[in-house]
Amino acid sequence: MKRKKNEIFTGRKSLQYRGNKCLNCEQPLDTSDIYCPYCSQLNSNKQLSAVDFFGEFINSIVVYDSRLRNTLKDLLFRPGIITRNYVNGQYLKYANPFRFFLSVSIIYFLLSGFINIFQADSENETANLKTADTNTFSLDSLAQNFSSTNSQASRFSDSINKQQQGAPTKQLTDKELDSMSFIKSYFKRFVLYNDFYRTHKIKNAHAALDSLNHRNTSFNRWVYSKNITVEKIRENPPAFVNYILAKIPFFLFFFTPFFALFFWLIYSRKKYTYVEHMVFIFHIFSFIFLGMLISLIPDLILKTQVLVGILFMLIGPFYFYKALRNFYRQDRLLTLIKFVFLNIVFGIGLSFSAIIFVAMSAAFY
Repeated sequence: MKRKKNEIFTGRKSLQYRGNKCLNCEQPLDTSDIYCPYCSQLNSNKQLSAVDFFGEFINSIVVYDSRLRNTLKDLLFRPGIITRNYVNGQYLKYANPFRFFLSVSIIYFLLSGFINIFQADSENETANLKTADTNTFSLDSLAQNFSSTNSQASRFSDSINKQQQGAPTKQLTDKELDSMSFIKSYFKRFVLYNDFYRTHKIKNAHAALDSLNHRNTSFNRWVYSKNITVEKIRENPPAFVNYILAKIPFFLFFFTPFFALFFWLIYSRKKYTYVEHMVFIFHIFSFIFLGMLISLIPDLILKTQVLVGILFMLIGPFYFYKALRNFYRQDRLLTLIKFVFLNIVFGIGLSFSAIIFVAMSAAFY
């Protein structure tokens, strides 16, 4: 990169600080080279000052801002075109698809969680005000009804406990459990440990396994510890739901390669690679989260889910069809057939994956 005669650089770009070798990749350079042609690092030997540091920081924000602007504009209004431009080599024009997907999804869940906390506080305050306005007669009646119901529930619970004590769960040995298939063995072991836990309320896995005469292995301790997990979920279901929701971006990330396999198969005649199909899917997921993020505040103000419903029922399917049409460039009928097939595959695959995901989340909760 040659310098114009009337072009004068100052700071780290000044001619006096340029070297004959790139400090990053050690590529030989000329003093006329402002940047390394191989790694794009600035050709400068000047020590980094505070002015230089913050100047480069501001410059990186401006560059990323242009990428963000292009990504938002094309992602929202040019379905499929953004993916086609990206895989055709326009990498610097757009944000990285995977990083953008993670950023948008995480921002959505953080904002959604904050709103849920705010709504919960408001509902608690409203409930407290209504409780304060209730007259004494109503409170006494409620207390009497609750006392009566609680007494009935207590008698019912005692009856159930007596029935359970009359017909205890069969105590299976380790040898009997090991003779079964893995899934059946795990299920029987968990039921046995859960019955023992509910009966004796022993949280210590070592003591429980010793009472059951089962081997004190790490697997047996882990299975028994899931009783505490079940108890936590029963006591506070919203906390478990929030725990799962926070991991949805990573769940979709691991689900994407499976879904991309079907794109690769039904579009096998196209020139796109498997990874480029994944880029397309990340852009679709990013649009969904971006749409949910945009509709979050209006739906909160209107106290409804109309915009999210429109997004998933109308805008989302139409966007997916247009993205397939623009990216893969096939005729309308063929695109429509593949659109229906991919939606069926996506629905079935997502359902099975969600079951596995929830089960694994509960296992490590």
